[in-house]
Amino acid sequence: MGDILAHESELLGLVREYLDFAEFEDTLKTFSKECRVKGKPLSKTTGGSLRDSTSLIIQKDLIAAFDSGDQKAFFSQWEEHVPSSIRDGDSLAQKLEFYLHVHFAIYLLKHSTGGPDKGQLDERVSYFRTYLETRGAALSQTTEFLPYYALPFVPNPRVHPSFKELFQDAWTPELKLKLEKFLALIFKASNTPRLLTLCKENGQSNKELLQQLHQQLVDAERRSMTYLKRYNKIQADYHNLIGVTAELVDSLEATVSGKMITPEYLQSVCVRLFSNQMRQSLAHSVDFTRPGTASTMLRASLAPVKLKDVPLLPSLDYEKLKKDLIWGSDRLKAFLLQALRWRLTTSHPGEQRETVLQAYISNDILDCHSNNQRSVLQLLHSQSEAVRQYMARLINAFASLAQGRLYLTQNTTVLRILEGRLREENKDVITRENVLGALQKFSLRRPLQTAMICDGLVFWLIDILRDPDCLSDYTLEYSVALLMNLCLRSAGKNMCAKVAGLVLKVLSDLLGHENHEIQPYVNGALYSILSIPSIREEARAMGMEDILRCFIKEGNAEMIRQIEFIIKQLNSEEILDGALESDDDEDEDDEEDHDTMEADLDKDELIQPQLGELSGEKLLTTEYLGIMTNTGKTTAKQRKGSAAMQWSADEPLRRPVTPGGHRTGHPV
Repeated sequence: MGDILAHESELLGLVREYLDFAEFEDTLKTFSKECRVKGKPLSKTTGGSLRDSTSLIIQKDLIAAFDSGDQKAFFSQWEEHVPSSIRDGDSLAQKLEFYLHVHFAIYLLKHSTGGPDKGQLDERVSYFRTYLETRGAALSQTTEFLPYYALPFVPNPRVHPSFKELFQDAWTPELKLKLEKFLALIFKASNTPRLLTLCKENGQSNKELLQQLHQQLVDAERRSMTYLKRYNKIQADYHNLIGVTAELVDSLEATVSGKMITPEYLQSVCVRLFSNQMRQSLAHSVDFTRPGTASTMLRASLAPVKLKDVPLLPSLDYEKLKKDLIWGSDRLKAFLLQALRWRLTTSHPGEQRETVLQAYISNDILDCHSNNQRSVLQLLHSQSEAVRQYMARLINAFASLAQGRLYLTQNTTVLRILEGRLREENKDVITRENVLGALQKFSLRRPLQTAMICDGLVFWLIDILRDPDCLSDYTLEYSVALLMNLCLRSAGKNMCAKVAGLVLKVLSDLLGHENHEIQPYVNGALYSILSIPSIREEARAMGMEDILRCFIKEGNAEMIRQIEFIIKQLNSEEILDGALESDDDEDEDDEEDHDTMEADLDKDELIQPQLGELSGEKLLTTEYLGIMTNTGKTTAKQRKGSAAMQWSADEPLRRPVTPGGHRTGHPV
């Protein structure tokens, strides 16, 4: 009974608060009188006068910080007093916040007499750049804001035509007026009665649910189209097989009548039966006049390749493993992550490695599908340098295998965590290398390319490549390769177009870098972005053709032919190869390239076991032995071969690759 009275009192208080807010004065008097007569208690609500006075003080402080250019004070109060639901969900608030960051970034340029202090200016530009790479990345696809993503890279914005408006006298007062109106509206809304707030929140919840259901429907339709394509292919193969079978039956009947079957006819039948990859070799290297040749080849094509017998590794107790990865000591976590990685990297390619990987995936060893607040993935944010590094190495090992990439990229959760770690990791070079390596391998998948471009990764890569001599060989190679993969997309090219001068300078400097492993990716990136007319104009203005011809004199034959393709692209007047990469279709195959496990994954181990301390496979089989946790291996059908589209080595790369796959001769 007491709970009922308490809730009734609160409900009556909500009604009274709303009547007061909506100025139903007569109704409010009658309502209050009837509550007193019936002995109904009304909960006390906080008066609006105190809130109003506090709101005015906050608004004055924000405007004062805006006028004085006190960036830290302004955004500290902004984040504290403007609700996150408005900052994250309201488009007007997001646009205003973007222009406020621009205001503080150029404040010293507009208000310093005799030139701004370089240290203070660099600090503000760095703050603005960080904002563009994090919260501001969401607006990178909006035409209105695209020019401002180049602002941190322009030496003197005051004389740049793109930013002329920012330095006009009317720009700051207009922005201030928008800020004042926004604050007045926000703090008025904060006095909204709770009853109205409850109604709005309920409506918003329904709207989000509807959006979620709509997205699920879109995903289901996309999967349906993928399955339909596969069904049509299977049906076509079936019809082909029936046709060949009918012909063979007719041939058998003909032999009964004494008619001979020619080797040419037998060859044509076998060519239709075998896969495309075998047709050329069959047509030129197989002698069909020898008895038994056709049947032998047919059996060989259908039979799985028998490798030498390799024993499967023992099953593990993954529940106990994951528990210790989350709750164990940092040293134990590091040794477990190392042992799990070694299981992948040292296992024999084929059934043994596939069984290990499938066991990891089926037991969700990295908690990629977990909604728990504490998960294995969160180890990337560990305070321990060893745990962070070994988690990054393990993720990179997963990303080196096609099925591993599929597991990691079912949604963008892992991608977002890796992007955050990439921008935050300044201490450990190897951690950053492995995070970058994993992201580069993710960029083989088109939906992940789209997400990285939207998150502003193109600008981060351009920025870090400005000083390549400070980067390790691995970081340099994978950064350039990732940039190239993103530049193959129209959205990536458009990003580069906003900082055309800078990206062209960075790439032209990389052409002459002593690390020759990066040359194919530099060439591929240049060739790709030069399909944009504005970038071609900028390149011609800076004398790009003369720069390229200097490298023709020094390069090898393959390099020379690739540069000749780039010069041809530079001097063209149309967009070339637009049909090669369509941004309209995000569908992709389940497999992008051959699995490539790099030796770098196990280099420079950070921790070593002490006397009597278990590590590696011995640690796993001694402390975490399980029963039948290994799953069946993937078949050859599940692991498709290299992509159908292959490019000549004479041409710049025009399909996504990984450095490991490119070196081993398996470009995508």
